[in-house]
Amino acid sequence: MNLLITGAWNATEDERAALEALGFRLFFLQNERDALPVDPGEIDAVVCNGLFLYHPIGAFTRLRLIQLTSAGLDRVPLDEIRARGIALCSAAGVYSVPMAEFALSGVLDLCKDKVAFRKSQEAHRWEKRRDLLELYGKRVLIVGCGSVGRACAERFRAFGCLLDGVDAAAIDSPLFGEVYPVGKLAGILPAYDVVLLSLPLTRETENLFGGRLFARMKDGAIFVNLARGRLVDPEALFANLPRLRGAVLDVFPEEPLDPASPLWDEEKIILTPHVSFIGDGNPARLGRLIYQNLKGFVSK
Repeated sequence: MNLLITGAWNATEDERAALEALGFRLFFLQNERDALPVDPGEIDAVVCNGLFLYHPIGAFTRLRLIQLTSAGLDRVPLDEIRARGIALCSAAGVYSVPMAEFALSGVLDLCKDKVAFRKSQEAHRWEKRRDLLELYGKRVLIVGCGSVGRACAERFRAFGCLLDGVDAAAIDSPLFGEVYPVGKLAGILPAYDVVLLSLPLTRETENLFGGRLFARMKDGAIFVNLARGRLVDPEALFANLPRLRGAVLDVFPEEPLDPASPLWDEEKIILTPHVSFIGDGNPARLGRLIYQNLKGFVSK
């Protein structure tokens, strides 16, 4: 069987050898925008990220498995994949650890106002603050209770927070006191000190957080989005920011973020360039996941 691996996964020599031992003939494409190294009609499986943004999936007539290196499914043609019965595997769980750590660290920075203290340090100015917050006892709402949401819940719970969730599916987990359907979101938002988005981007969730939901958030609350930028209307967030404690934003509707965006200069925002998923444990987790999924594929 022919397996195409793109530059989205930097497989080691040992990982390549293990796949060859499963019976795969490997082909490599570093840049997914470039010409394919093999006729697409001869490819049985692919490991990729955005390959089908640049190459029509219809040309891959023999394709039976897509292994993504991303946790999200918003960069592949889901309708055609389902219609053709192509197996689709995401990298769900691979990036949950660094993303949960990133979310927690961002919220702690806003509670302790680390930005102000950094500026004081740079100015050699000894300036105490009397309005620092504890994370202990705060109510946290995780919107999206998948692998990233659960990893976030574990870490916030360790700090003594009270956790609830929102999810499209029925979730039974001891990590959450209550898990509400998405339709209840507007009604429950005023109760929470931290609102964290960890849900996938779909037709239903695009622009989920706009002016209506931001207006329902509690004064002094913290908003976190590490999921997808198009879940949020940035103008609505900016308009409501004066009454919030702040926001942790790692993703944006258009990336890179426009240098002229007012978000850059807002001291209440911790802004990072889509790096929350990065961690030194990712390569090993991703390699194990890909091997197990491809092993299962050839054993069928």
